[in-house]
Amino acid sequence: MVGKEKVCRSCKLFVKGDVCPLCQGKDFSKSWKGVAHILDPENSEIAKVLGIKAPGKYCLWVKT
Repeated sequence: MVGKEKVCRSCKLFVKGDVCPLCQGKDFSKSWKGVAHILDPENSEIAKVLGIKAPGKYCLWVKT
């Protein structure tokens, strides 16, 4: 069984390594809810609401 993926607590990006490629953060959580795949952040209403500036896979909520 595969566990939940980890997300960066700072920018909510899904991360596979030990450092977030977007914000260079090292604080991660496996407690998150919802997924948004942002392909074109400049034209995405969801990206604007969430404050996302770069394409990628993001969670909607992360436990802080």
